Amino acid sequence: MKETEGRVRSDLALGARDMLPMALAAATYGTAFGLLASQSGFDLSQAFGMSALVFGGSAQLIALDQLTAGAGVAAAILAGAALNMRILLITASMRNALAARPWWQIVLGVHLATDASVALMQTAKNRGALASYWYLFGGGAALLAAWIASTMVGALLSQGIPDPTRYGLDFAIVAVFVALLPGLWRGREDLWPWAVAVVTVVTFIYVFPTQAGWGLVCGAVMGAVAAGVSHAR
Repeated sequence: MKETEGRVRSDLALGARDMLPMALAAATYGTAFGLLASQSGFDLSQAFGMSALVFGGSAQLIALDQLTAGAGVAAAILAGAALNMRILLITASMRNALAARPWWQIVLGVHLATDASVALMQTAKNRGALASYWYLFGGGAALLAAWIASTMVGALLSQGIPDPTRYGLDFAIVAVFVALLPGLWRGREDLWPWAVAVVTVVTFIYVFPTQAGWGLVCGAVMGAVAAGVSHAR
């Protein structure tokens, strides 16, 4: 597959531009995560490494919750991986862009795949075009850069805030996530998996009130399964 350098650069720039609004929203989210990570005992290198390698927003939160609760590294990884199962559906929807690519480009593309990738594909579709690999790569790379930078800002800011709960900052990341939910809504087809996830979480928390974190994991898994079944139909 031969691609002109000019086309690659154009797609990279266009993807980064279209991702800008979501990157700014993610930066708020990332700052809150960096703050909480630092307050939980993470140093700058650990916060940086987690954001760069995991790059999973909500998955990082649940993993952080498991670590601070003393559940251990294995439990944190399992919880984060389960919550990110929806990425399997996202990468499946990107199959046209990833097809016939070298393995290293596929790996990078999958790593950069997020919920925002769906929005980018829809943006390209609205222009009457298919989202190319480099368009998605440019958007994903811009989002990753914003996420890492904002995580570092949050971690640095936390050094001057000895007690984040005093200012309500421990709830900031929850508030930001709730604010982002309308942007993740794609229409009536999302109603069923969202409902399944909510019912699962509420039921789990009611039955196991001391294990609320795992309720989020189960909700994510069941929501992803429901979405997959709906998509298959």
